[in-house]
Amino acid sequence: MDQSSQDDANVGNWVSRRILITTAVLAAGFGGMALIWRPFLVLGLFFLLAFAYFVYAHRLFSPAGSNLQERIRNQIFDYFIWDGKGKAIDIGCGNGQLVIQLAKMYPHAEITGIDFWGSMWDYSKEMCEEIARRESVAGNTVFQKASASRLPYEDGAFDAAVSNFVFHEVADTKDKREVLREALRVVRKGGSFCFQDLFLAEAIYGDIAVLLETVRNWDVESVSFVNTTEADFIPSVLKLPFMVGKIGILHGVK
Repeated sequence: MDQSSQDDANVGNWVSRRILITTAVLAAGFGGMALIWRPFLVLGLFFLLAFAYFVYAHRLFSPAGSNLQERIRNQIFDYFIWDGKGKAIDIGCGNGQLVIQLAKMYPHAEITGIDFWGSMWDYSKEMCEEIARRESVAGNTVFQKASASRLPYEDGAFDAAVSNFVFHEVADTKDKREVLREALRVVRKGGSFCFQDLFLAEAIYGDIAVLLETVRNWDVESVSFVNTTEADFIPSVLKLPFMVGKIGILHGVK
């Protein structure tokens, strides 16, 4: 594996290679079948356009392109208010990039990253630990395998919590609001939280105003919502509902 490929694997991409391969195979398959039965050409063209779109989106998200994936993730830091004292957790840390950024910002804090690291993704606990060592933050970072729906920590175990595009992916909990509630459970009273997810997707979270009221009723001191999909640096082509058109941040104080 060359360096650029290794870096791409370490960072990950919201448009996975599986999506690219699947749409390419379907485009080629239906295109070939169109030689036998012409109506298949419509499906072939559809998947060819889908392949072209996902290739373009993959490029926009990647560090080699516009690095939008990191820029979207970094919106969390615009609304995350914490003094860096104590412990923080990144729920669903994936490749560990957010954990590493927090560890560099708050070198005297202990930053924990948890993830289930399922087979759909190209990264793992060992990869996160290796990147942390390479970035010289292994001393104040901890990675643990766990489900976001059942965090292996006591109530109020952390002084702060963050999460980036994770809650809607938790497969073992149908009501994703319960995943959000579990995340808040491990934050101490008075602690900070900042979560970015598809909070504008009503099929997942319901109406955003109702969601905010629900969170307030969980004995949360304050919670606010920011529609981060409106960021100027996100091109319109990515603001489709199945891409990042439903994203937003919930942040506040427990």
